[in-house]
Amino acid sequence: MKKYKPTTQSRRNTTSIKYRDFLTTDRPYKALTKGKAKRAGRNSDGRITMRHHGGGHKRKYRLIDFKYDKRDIPAKVETIEYDPYRSGFIALVCYKDGEKRYVLVSKSIKPGDYFLVSDKAELTIGNRLPLAKIPVGTFVYNVELKPEGGAKIARSAGNYVEVVAQDAGMVHLKMPSTEIRKVSGKCWASIGEVSNNENKLVKLGKAGRNRWLGRRPIVRGSAMNAVDHPYGGGEGRAGRGLRKAKTRWGKPVGKGQKTRTPKKYSNQFIVRRRKVGKRK
Repeated sequence: MKKYKPTTQSRRNTTSIKYRDFLTTDRPYKALTKGKAKRAGRNSDGRITMRHHGGGHKRKYRLIDFKYDKRDIPAKVETIEYDPYRSGFIALVCYKDGEKRYVLVSKSIKPGDYFLVSDKAELTIGNRLPLAKIPVGTFVYNVELKPEGGAKIARSAGNYVEVVAQDAGMVHLKMPSTEIRKVSGKCWASIGEVSNNENKLVKLGKAGRNRWLGRRPIVRGSAMNAVDHPYGGGEGRAGRGLRKAKTRWGKPVGKGQKTRTPKKYSNQFIVRRRKVGKRK
């Protein structure tokens, strides 16, 4: 991690990632980028539907390949790059037939390395195989939830999923949340874990860095009026005054409360619910 001289109070508590140690270029591949309009958390009527969104630095969207539909063709990693839309690093890869694509990169992959998407690929970092071909105890990322549905699980910085069991065509996966879930053995996954595992150690240090990231200030419910929040109102400073934590709209939140829809379609695939609270 990069630390700074304490010239101000915010600078004293600021840390960031030493990008020069990991990235090889600061210019994205133009053919795989496009512009993306900012909505600032508003819908087509201009009404705020997601709070705390707005502002932020201008960004270019990189077209990431989560499908990995080029099979049995070796790919060479050309560059490791920063992506403003995700916490993990991405890599520009060139397949042997000449096509270039962006992919989410594993922690130990470097420029010049090769990887293969194949059901006959070796169990090496970066290679991609069906879950049925991956042995128990292996760490994987970029995992599909449905066959040929594209990677959906374990895509943020430092994340991985552990294969814990194989059972009747289904694979049991231990999620980063500690939940154990069944997924079809026909789903594909990449070997390893997502790069930039130091991302969770970053200290922003000042409110301005949050604004650069497009995050607007968050107001405490207890600081609002009674009409605006269940915690609001009262004389002077007052606590929550309620036994259970609630959102602004009265929905349960945090503190070990169950918020999952009771009849959700995927309940049948959950072997063990996630552990909540401080002791995971």
